[in-house]
Amino acid sequence: MSSDSIVEVRSEDPPDLELVSIKTPPRDAPNSSREKSAAISSPTPSSVTNTTNLANSTSSKDENADKDNKHARRPKDQAFTQQRMKSWEPLLDARYVIVTYLIIGIVFLIVGFVVRNKSNAIIELVKVYETHTTDMNGLTSDDGTKNMEKLDPSSNMEFVSGCEIGDNPNFMYKQNTTCTIQFEVPLDRGDLKPPVLVHYQVNNFYQNYRVYQASYDMGQLLGSLKQDAVSAGLCAPLNIVKNDQGEDIKINPCGLIANTLFNDVFTLESVVGPDGQPIEGAVMNETGIAWKSDLEWKYRQPEGFNAEPCSSLEECSCEGPQWSCTEPYQAPDGTSYRYFYPEDNTTQYLYETYPMVVSPIEGVLNEHFVVWMRTAALPNFRKLYGYIDVVIPAGSVLTFKVQANWAVVQSQSAKSLVVSDNYIFGGKNHWMGTMFIVVGGISTILAVFFFVIQMLYPRKLGDKKYLKYKED
Repeated sequence: MSSDSIVEVRSEDPPDLELVSIKTPPRDAPNSSREKSAAISSPTPSSVTNTTNLANSTSSKDENADKDNKHARRPKDQAFTQQRMKSWEPLLDARYVIVTYLIIGIVFLIVGFVVRNKSNAIIELVKVYETHTTDMNGLTSDDGTKNMEKLDPSSNMEFVSGCEIGDNPNFMYKQNTTCTIQFEVPLDRGDLKPPVLVHYQVNNFYQNYRVYQASYDMGQLLGSLKQDAVSAGLCAPLNIVKNDQGEDIKINPCGLIANTLFNDVFTLESVVGPDGQPIEGAVMNETGIAWKSDLEWKYRQPEGFNAEPCSSLEECSCEGPQWSCTEPYQAPDGTSYRYFYPEDNTTQYLYETYPMVVSPIEGVLNEHFVVWMRTAALPNFRKLYGYIDVVIPAGSVLTFKVQANWAVVQSQSAKSLVVSDNYIFGGKNHWMGTMFIVVGGISTILAVFFFVIQMLYPRKLGDKKYLKYKED
């Protein structure tokens, strides 16, 4: 480098800084020159002050620029954004820990025993009307026979016969037959208080398999008639079927979940009180059983669907291209409807797959279908079918008519009908109370353990006044 080499320092921000030229001596310059250069470059108090002012000015301009620039990423100078929030930093001394564990233990034990007693007070009646599983809580032996001696007396679980369909899906619907299941409310357990819940229970059916849970097309459920290759692959093989003429028919909705819908039909025929007289107003409601958010946001009828009520069945004609029905649909309340489904000639809709459960007016908005589509996490599960909104006195007899259509032979599953009342935490569930008791017991044992340690081997704590926390 020559003796006149120049180092130029440019600053683009702020723009009003001047160009500064600093002459540096060559490497082979005399010591005196280097000393002079060092002396010149040594900072003086005034130069340090000027540099500090310049930095402050630059920082101030940066902050002003950040304020003017709405895309600036500098956090605001606030306690929250700069992580200067005040916090509680307790000293975990022996007394504090012992008292905390003791309080947690006492509270959890009290809650646990209360919840357990409330759960045990629930009246739960269970009728198993077909089983082909060896995992029915030990109630079925390896050869398929019922181990009645293993029944829990408090569960009121019983096996009934006459509703078995074997490996014949939709058997009773095709034969137009039904069976009967009766429940008698125990005299020593009190009344069934409303709402009296009616569930169906399935054992040994794995809705939690990943392939099963992913097998649906959300676009179809929201009314779309178009399907991409990814959704079609997820629904396979229950996406397209062949009709009698060998033509391809699209299934809407497609997939394993929708096309394994639990389609046994339960009808409450009568509720007879202990005096032999029918209980007035004892009807089973099948609406309001699905999540409201599911009905509002996850399911829509197909795009182009249309339905129109008629004044009478005789005046309800399906003629014309604006209607796809072959005959009008008559609802349980007597109202007649005509309807139109788009692409009906090449699509099999839900009401055609499960006519015993789903009406053409409801379609995918049928609440039994919506409840089924919310898959269970465990292989043994219950799903709400309906509820009875009157008090059913002890000694009453409930009679249900059952149309069994859901086959359980191949899946080696079991089907049950359950009638129960409920409390604030839902139906009968002894596990919740048990877990509270376990946690409360562990906390109490730890409190006693630390108390004994503190009594036998006390440890002196330093004076807290000498503790200083970091301050800004």
